[in-house]
Amino acid sequence: MQDAGMSAFKNEILEGIPSDLPPPQKPNPQFDHAPQRQLSLSPADQCLAIENALRYFPQSWHSTLAKEFKSELQTSGRITMYRFKPKHPIKARPISDYPCKCPSAAAIMLMIQNNLDPEVAQYPDELITYGGNGAVFQNWAQYRLTMKYLSKMNENQTLVMYSGHPLGLFPSHSRAPRVTVTNGMMIPNYSSRENYDRLNAIGVTQFGQMTAGSYMYIGPQGIVHGTLITILNAGRKLSPNSKSPLAGKLFVSAGLGGMSGAQPKAGAIAGAVALIAEINPLAAKKRHAQGWVDELENDLDKAIDRALEAKEAKQGLSIAYVGNVVDLWCRLVERGIHVELGSDQTSLHAPFTGGYYPQGLDFQSAQTMMAKDPEAFKDKVYASLRTQMSAIEALAKKGMYFFDYGNALLLESSRAGADVMDHEGKFKFPSYVQDIMGPLCFDYGFGPFRWVCASGALSDLKKTDALAAEVLKKLISAASDEIQPQLIDNLKWIQAADENQLVVGSKARILYAHAQGRIEIARAFNRAIRTGHLEGPVILGRDHHDVSGTDSPFRETSNIYDGSALTADMAVQNVMGDAFRGATWVSLHNGGGVGWGEVINGGFGLVLDGSDVADENLNQMLHWDVNNGIARRCWARNPHARWAIEKAMEENTNLTVTLPETVDSSIFD
Repeated sequence: MQDAGMSAFKNEILEGIPSDLPPPQKPNPQFDHAPQRQLSLSPADQCLAIENALRYFPQSWHSTLAKEFKSELQTSGRITMYRFKPKHPIKARPISDYPCKCPSAAAIMLMIQNNLDPEVAQYPDELITYGGNGAVFQNWAQYRLTMKYLSKMNENQTLVMYSGHPLGLFPSHSRAPRVTVTNGMMIPNYSSRENYDRLNAIGVTQFGQMTAGSYMYIGPQGIVHGTLITILNAGRKLSPNSKSPLAGKLFVSAGLGGMSGAQPKAGAIAGAVALIAEINPLAAKKRHAQGWVDELENDLDKAIDRALEAKEAKQGLSIAYVGNVVDLWCRLVERGIHVELGSDQTSLHAPFTGGYYPQGLDFQSAQTMMAKDPEAFKDKVYASLRTQMSAIEALAKKGMYFFDYGNALLLESSRAGADVMDHEGKFKFPSYVQDIMGPLCFDYGFGPFRWVCASGALSDLKKTDALAAEVLKKLISAASDEIQPQLIDNLKWIQAADENQLVVGSKARILYAHAQGRIEIARAFNRAIRTGHLEGPVILGRDHHDVSGTDSPFRETSNIYDGSALTADMAVQNVMGDAFRGATWVSLHNGGGVGWGEVINGGFGLVLDGSDVADENLNQMLHWDVNNGIARRCWARNPHARWAIEKAMEENTNLTVTLPETVDSSIFD
């Protein structure tokens, strides 16, 4: 039976678009589903959307499918093509299970399937991985064709992906990327939200978020380490000399979806009491079942009482309040509760399409209103944001350290008319990048380095953990004082990673590392593959939320103060440089965690197979991938980045970077 199932899986991959029209399917009732989008297309555009969708299929099917796609478009605001969802379970399999001519292509298939695994993806039937609208593909025809192309690809071809659409296999060469991906790219003069929404609805562009449309999402583990670092260092601001800065402290936030699902786990690991609100019961139950939340509570006061009890006991604990976060903030104010740390990770880059649920509406009522009466829903969202920020400011005045977690909370609250700006026109609360991640991590080159064990073997994951720990120990023994704390935090993280049960989906790991750390860890992995110590290849990647990968003035580059924060040269150069330095695939996206149109970001995947070529690729590509961003941050006059790039130039004589001269501010007196 297992062989028959494997054969059916391979045949379905190789087939692509089926030769016979499959029977209709409905969305899986066991899954969470994307909210209905408002359909604002003209009748002509609705016809165009259907015509665009029918391009994938033979004319003999068109009359049947046209009616079906029209119904999907009018009921959900999108054409997902549920009928063409494949029969095989979608999950990351061992790389040897995939039909292929090129092992690198099989690695990419593994990552695509991991992004769409129901255990990983937020809305798997709609091909949305996280963030409410971060899509891998626009429809199931694109998935089928892409997997077929990858199964047929040879070492001298590159698959070109236009916003989920596989344009085709093109001749290239063995050292070229096997796949190049773009998502949501728009001509600047037409780069309005209105135009994007129209083009998305007619099926010619999509929002790939960051690691969704670039196939590098690894579940909430992908952000939990960054969240842990953020929370730990926020705690150190409150208790700088404490060995356990978060013991007995309360951390309050919102969101248990794809990225935000990391918050309770990170809070508990850090030793805090994490009280996280989530209005979607299915999302809360999913994270609880996966072990990312310790306790669920539907009663608001009981949730607060339980948090206070754990706080008194100095117990690291995560509690999900299944309800509205604004109710939570207001109740904390009413009861006079002292909250030490506060943030928010609702998807406010998409506030009116399911990213944020306003006070006064339950989950289902909100979904109905956003589709049926979008203007009234928008008014409720903005009123709710004003109430939320008022409560947060009241707690901040009593000593809470509140930070914007890069989800556009402050940006959207300002648009709502909330009192979030100071007398200089700047946000009252800092971005976590400005206060923590920028100066302590990105400027030194530390960022979210990821790997996936393509064998699917847990033993390989444990071996890579051990190899990474060995590298970090050696680096710590020789490191300068400037980066000792970051290295020590990461060693503690990787040593506890297995016991913290972080894996959801593929056998993956994340570790914040600088350029030298990434290169040394990758070399150790490649040697282990070459000698047979590891059973299979290792896929390297990173979050786009990194040193060089993203230009985002309200998040990743919010600590760039030379006026260049609105430019996107760094992210575009990053992708180009990765592509010719050996990346297995590269991606460039318009839009990310703060929303479409607010950010340009790029990513990569790099397959290690034990070969000498892989050694050359990792040395060149990982060095560039980090130092591009450090050089830009140095040119912006960030002092830690200058230290880091000068050290990098000492270590590699082929690196020569333009250094800024400092200016004595007294010349302006």
